[in-house]
Amino acid sequence: MKPLVIRSAIVASLGGLIFGFDTAVISGTTDQLKSTFNLSDAGLGWAVGMALLGTILGALTAGQPADRFGRKKVLFVIGVLYVVGALGSALSTNVGMLEVFRFLGGIGVGAASVCAPIYTAEIAPARVRGRLVGLVQFNIVLGILLAYLSNYIVRLVVADEASDWRWMFGVMVVPSVLFLALLLTVPETPRWLMAHGREAEGREVISKLTMTREEADLQIEEIDSSLRAAENAPTVPFFTRGHMKVILLAFTIAMFNQMSGINAILYYAPEVMKRAGASTDAAFLMSVAVGVMNLIATMSALTVIDKIGRRKLMIIGSIGYLVSLGFLSGLMFYYEKAKGGAFDSTSSVLVLIGLLVFIAAHAFGQGSVIWVFISEIFPNRIRGRGQSLGSLTHWVFAWLTSTFFPPIIGALGGGVAFAIFGVFMLGQLIWVLKVMPETKGVPLEEMEAKLGLTHDPNDTGGPAVVMH
Repeated sequence: MKPLVIRSAIVASLGGLIFGFDTAVISGTTDQLKSTFNLSDAGLGWAVGMALLGTILGALTAGQPADRFGRKKVLFVIGVLYVVGALGSALSTNVGMLEVFRFLGGIGVGAASVCAPIYTAEIAPARVRGRLVGLVQFNIVLGILLAYLSNYIVRLVVADEASDWRWMFGVMVVPSVLFLALLLTVPETPRWLMAHGREAEGREVISKLTMTREEADLQIEEIDSSLRAAENAPTVPFFTRGHMKVILLAFTIAMFNQMSGINAILYYAPEVMKRAGASTDAAFLMSVAVGVMNLIATMSALTVIDKIGRRKLMIIGSIGYLVSLGFLSGLMFYYEKAKGGAFDSTSSVLVLIGLLVFIAAHAFGQGSVIWVFISEIFPNRIRGRGQSLGSLTHWVFAWLTSTFFPPIIGALGGGVAFAIFGVFMLGQLIWVLKVMPETKGVPLEEMEAKLGLTHDPNDTGGPAVVMH
């Protein structure tokens, strides 16, 4: 690969890394936020959930400016939002100020979830595209691990426990500034340039990204073909009878993804382990173990997803969910009811084991499958809007679970909270076995026929029915 390809991929993947970091960094601050701003369980859930409301807005609105002004310009705005969100959160003097800056940072996260993969896919030559787009997902998971590790290090280094949460938020300024600096050294994507009539600039960028003249010609031909296929896409209705099957498939897998409780656990991992009897320092270190397991299981899944298929990964993950959530729920009920809440070091280790199994089940199943599956099932004419629907559903349910997890676990206990997630995962297993199609090895052009979709040019919406 040419140096420009590598540098461009690093830029986009760094955006993904900050996205993952911002997702998990809040986990180390929850105790201090409650005491500093005198928050109830519901107040903490709302403060944490503000970033996810921003994420929903960012995911909803990023596509249009990225198409109008360019992928690179939108990525630069995302970098600015990261810096502002991190600094503002670190310097907040009241909970309202914190919520505003977490919201702004969340807009950046949501926009990055849309723009970073697009930029990588459009800047990468075809022969390395899969690996480089996968690098974004890898860096999101790596960012989560680094957030847990950073929180643990800050906890050890900063002497003042009352202010270490400010440093946890502030650390994100460093990769954010690096992201902005590197953006200045990379080009706009050739696809966007050619789509906006800047053919000569697009061809010049392609010549800098590809190794041979033949590879450059192949990429130009691919872009031209893609642009022709997309010409009429905006005029094709989305919510029609013929599209309803894939719309429901995308909605369901995205809903189940978050109703597993994954974001709630990522956000509150140290809190859960402290509740289970771990000391504060031990809880932070245990969170690092959760991040390591997330990374290992994600990489394992990416090596086999095209060999054993999407459904098998989802079945394995669903069974892992049921085992781990059932174990965690039963353990919590035992200590909360039978032992009167007398958690100890043994219970904290058992909870850690349950969480490690849970995170492995998620990363090996849902975490690796969701975005691949959604990107495959939609016809080309509505693929962009299908991706947006999946992303929106994902972030809405992420907000719901993360906002209401603290008051539920505070009022009803961890046993009930984990049991609720377990019931939804039983529903997911039934859905995978009865409804989810296998998309492994099916060319995108043939997917429409495999799923039994229809496209009636005269269908402009109206009452939708599910196709079987």
